[in-house]
Amino acid sequence: MNKAQLVEAIADKLGGRQQAADAVDAVLDAIVRATVAGDRVSVTGFGSFEKVDRPARYARNPQTGERVRVKKTSVPRFRAGQGFKDLVSGTKKLPKGGEVSVKKAPKGSLTGGASATVKKAAAKKATTAKKAAAKTTVAKKVTAKKATATAKKAAVKSTATAKKATATAKKATATAKKATPAAKKTTATAKKTAPAAKKATAATKAPAKKTATRKATAKKTTARKK
Repeated sequence: MNKAQLVEAIADKLGGRQQAADAVDAVLDAIVRATVAGDRVSVTGFGSFEKVDRPARYARNPQTGERVRVKKTSVPRFRAGQGFKDLVSGTKKLPKGGEVSVKKAPKGSLTGGASATVKKAAAKKATTAKKAAAKTTVAKKVTAKKATATAKKAAVKSTATAKKATATAKKATATAKKATPAAKKTTATAKKTAPAAKKATAATKAPAKKTATRKATAKKTTARKK
């Protein structure tokens, strides 16, 4: 049975050939897309479709017997369900009329109740995660602004301190410059008074020498008179 024959087989049940073709195409497209994405498509009692990764390996060419390296690849795999296997093996017999039911689907699996609940829970988690991320972003921005403001204040304070230190240094320099001429004047005055002091000292020493000479002369005269 090919695809066209499959469509013809279910056309009467779906109300026409076009509706049957659309249904077959939709089912096959959903299975292929899910399998390619790596999801496992499981139909209870019928089987499951899944993607299997095969690592790189060596194989032999059946015609030449030559050893050939096969690259890593992915292949689709279909595993028949137990109900399907039982019907094929003859353990169970096909009903003569009506649809074949390999196994009844569990309650809620066709209504979407469980999946809807899971989707809602996932949506809530995603929303909560987004809100938490937004709060974290806002907190980070506020922290960054506070840190920037603190850094600016510290920079202003350090600049003011540096300016004050510079002004103090300038004042000290000016005071030192003013004191330098006075020191120079004092030094010049000391230099001028030094010769006068030397002369006074010499004058004081001179009379003492004359007095000693006079005493010596008087002694000599007295000795001669005797």
